[in-house]
Amino acid sequence: MNRKHRSRSGPRKPRSENRKTGNQGLWIYGHHPVLAAIANPARRCHLLMATADALKNLEKEVDLPGDLTVKTADRQEIGRQLGAGSVHQGLALQADPLPDRDLQSACSGHDLVVVLDQVTDPHNIGAILRSAAAFGASAVVLQDRHSPAATGALTKAASGAVEKVPMVRVVNLARALDELKTMGFWIVGLDAEAPASLDDVAESGPVALVLGAEGAGLRRLSREACDLLARIPFTGGMASLNVSNAAAVALYALRSGLQRTRSKS
Repeated sequence: MNRKHRSRSGPRKPRSENRKTGNQGLWIYGHHPVLAAIANPARRCHLLMATADALKNLEKEVDLPGDLTVKTADRQEIGRQLGAGSVHQGLALQADPLPDRDLQSACSGHDLVVVLDQVTDPHNIGAILRSAAAFGASAVVLQDRHSPAATGALTKAASGAVEKVPMVRVVNLARALDELKTMGFWIVGLDAEAPASLDDVAESGPVALVLGAEGAGLRRLSREACDLLARIPFTGGMASLNVSNAAAVALYALRSGLQRTRSKS
């Protein structure tokens, strides 16, 4: 059953319910991603598909926009809309992509930024966004042609962090690192073989943390653009972590160091 939620402008034909992006919007699914998207005033939402129970729980936490079309559906219908393997928890939201952010507006005046060098797995990027939100990073910077769109799997892995931490897409990563330097950022590349430890730089700031793809690591130009390469000081016999886990550990160390510096000043 389709219904208009507290409509102020009368009935409107829902947009096409498919998995395409662009003018027809993208699909965001799962309780926390949908909740965060609806609560974000920068996100334009069009159609919500929800089971009766999931809708009831959602309405306890957020006021649904008056121009949002709501369609009650069973889990199987929502699953068919999203495709196999989508853990939707009875909620799927069709919405426009968030407006693009530029490097200056997203990073200037902040003390911690994450830069991803050809990290392409949407689950890893989503998890990194979640850690970035948890430790107060102002943005996650990615190279546009080597990064996935902020759709389904990525937004689900981010658990709402897509709405809190902007993904800044740049054409040339090395130039973006140079621009961050002009804003006052200390560029620190994470490298398992680096002689310096993150403990040695944790109280420097502002910091742009640069992480490379698993296996390949940082590319040459990205490494050369860094002010310093540093490693996580492992003690348990493991030489490396998954990139999203490494990001969480590094962000915790850097945030702790920045807080110590602030408390001393």
